[in-house]
Amino acid sequence: MADYTIISDISSHVVKLLRKNMCPEPVPAESKIDICSPTDEETDYILGLYLYDIREEGQVTFPSLTVLGKPGVKQPPRPYALYYMVFVNGSGKTGLKSSDLQKIIGRAAQIITDHNRIVPSELQSRLEIDEPSIAVAQAKITLEEKFRVWQAVNKPYQVSLFYRMAPVFISSGVTIDIPRVTEAAFDVQVTGGDRNRQ
Repeated sequence: MADYTIISDISSHVVKLLRKNMCPEPVPAESKIDICSPTDEETDYILGLYLYDIREEGQVTFPSLTVLGKPGVKQPPRPYALYYMVFVNGSGKTGLKSSDLQKIIGRAAQIITDHNRIVPSELQSRLEIDEPSIAVAQAKITLEEKFRVWQAVNKPYQVSLFYRMAPVFISSGVTIDIPRVTEAAFDVQVTGGDRNRQ
């Protein structure tokens, strides 16, 4: 199963995808797209990817124990949903007009919609078990909830994109040792064999 780094791997994957398809137009340089928070004012980024929530998914099931190649099993992986905000840096540092900002957010929406599946094995090639693709979809949250995300970082609300990515399975770090079988006993019973004998 995916290691704990899968969250960081997903964030990096999305940023690489945006950089590949948005530079040099409408974003002039790849360095202007980054994983960051709206509070990061010291950098001159234009487009930011902000992970604002992680929730455990209760409705996704997986085998109770994962058998390893050695004598032992791991606790089952836990499924999570990641919630991201894609936003444009609206500060005066970028020198962009409102129409430019709208083009940037529109292009970002187009790219993410066109690449709405993430394959875990492409992010972590060492996976021992195939995992389901991670679906990328608009987060079903209200405008009020979006306002609250911006309030949490003490920033005024601005138009941004909100996405939910799930299921993201994170493996357990706990391994349960299974003792080797050193002795086996069998008991064979024959019943009803003499019934028809005279």
